[in-house]
Amino acid sequence: MLLRVRAAVAQLAAGLGAGPGAQPPAEARGGGAGAGRGSPPPAAFCRPAFLQLTPEELRRADDHTGRAVQSPRDGRRRLPWSTGYAEVINAGKSQHNEDQACCEVVFVEQRPSPRGCLSSREGGGELDGGRKGFYFHYWALFDGHAGSGAAVMASERLHLHICEQLRELVEILQDPSPPPICLPHDTQTGSADPNMMSNAEDRGEVLNDAVPRFHLEKAVSHESLVIGAIENAFKHMDEQIERERASQHLPGGCCALAAIYLMGKFYVANAGDSRAIIIRNGEIIPMSREFTPETERQRLQFLALLRPELLGKEFTHLEFPRRIQPKELGKKMLYRDQNMNGWAYKKIEEDDLKFPLIFGEGKKARMMATIGVTRGLGDHDLKVFSSNIHIKPFLSCFPEVRVYDLTQYEHCPDDVLVLGTDGLWDVTNDKEVAGVVMEVLTSYEPNDPCRYTMVAQELVVRSRGVLKERGWRLANDKLGSGDDISVFVIPLGGPGNYT
Repeated sequence: MLLRVRAAVAQLAAGLGAGPGAQPPAEARGGGAGAGRGSPPPAAFCRPAFLQLTPEELRRADDHTGRAVQSPRDGRRRLPWSTGYAEVINAGKSQHNEDQACCEVVFVEQRPSPRGCLSSREGGGELDGGRKGFYFHYWALFDGHAGSGAAVMASERLHLHICEQLRELVEILQDPSPPPICLPHDTQTGSADPNMMSNAEDRGEVLNDAVPRFHLEKAVSHESLVIGAIENAFKHMDEQIERERASQHLPGGCCALAAIYLMGKFYVANAGDSRAIIIRNGEIIPMSREFTPETERQRLQFLALLRPELLGKEFTHLEFPRRIQPKELGKKMLYRDQNMNGWAYKKIEEDDLKFPLIFGEGKKARMMATIGVTRGLGDHDLKVFSSNIHIKPFLSCFPEVRVYDLTQYEHCPDDVLVLGTDGLWDVTNDKEVAGVVMEVLTSYEPNDPCRYTMVAQELVVRSRGVLKERGWRLANDKLGSGDDISVFVIPLGGPGNYT
């Protein structure tokens, strides 16, 4: 096993290792800016539908040498809220651009029957015809690894899973009173069956609605219901990828970062190492955090402690500053376990010679010497190099959801939410991104609908750098990002022009 792990580490050092790496009814598909794509055949190359790339533009988008920046073109359909978007392919890290993106305006219709119909805004103008529900706006980035299949499917389906989870909440979210703790049997109409009510009264039972609210009852907010719906949608998306990974050719996995605007609030859900920040009046507000072997060390160690069989007798859940040598048995060395933030000394035992569950630091940190992210979708077949040890049990598909209430602040046209895959953040920090945003926006009129696209393009160009003899270089001559880069710039000052 030690030789296999060393081989895996050698691959990682050479850049060859793995990167950070109930289905909605068929009629539920939306017709918005990113919809209408079927699952591609194996090795198919596709880009977000809202880019509307011609065959020639698609070829340029797949060129690792030129690395042309792609954005929605002038004269074509504008994204909701005049959102800006830009992307660029990697410098040869993978065969194709494994990032995917989606931008939708989705109508959530109250469920009239167990399998009712939902549609996206473009697909239905029957809102005035008596349908009860609400719209949500949706932007998402998916950073694929070990193939783009999982990212492509997630870009097509995650918003539908979110829509499906919200359908049962339509009436509850539109009612200002606290959400009911327990739903009646007839969840479609929100009222109990009269026959059941009569039978309950005959038996002397007190109906749920008549039970007084005792002080021990936990208060649940509408906001937490939306968060729960998003979390469950991610889970169902991951389950769908697992079910269909063979038939739909879905190798690898993907990180997922989604922003949902619903009823005056932004819900930003992150599972992986992409990042979202709000820039408001020059202030930077983090809206996500990265999930890596280092940031989730204690969760991973605790799971390994509870279920040591997942380690395959080849790994130890303890962390050490470096690999332990057999000659150091009996000596005392620094370590930390699942309960510790600091370090302490322990006597080295035979079991400590196993490869550590988490090894390396920063962008080079890996779990089981294989993967550099600990949350995301897919990766159901991922195993430790040359072994039968599955890694999926340690990976979580559940996102962390942060909420930003737009109604609490007066926003100007220069206030934005920036979503970016790790290709942006690997070489650019939050402060530098904010500087670019303010620099570009001040050079355009506040009512210019193209200004946010120009910001997205500039962020991508500056992170990619310029091709020189020694590779892609930034303005300071440091190495530019060789990864796929995808960026959304969403204005917070108003809804802009819907399409």
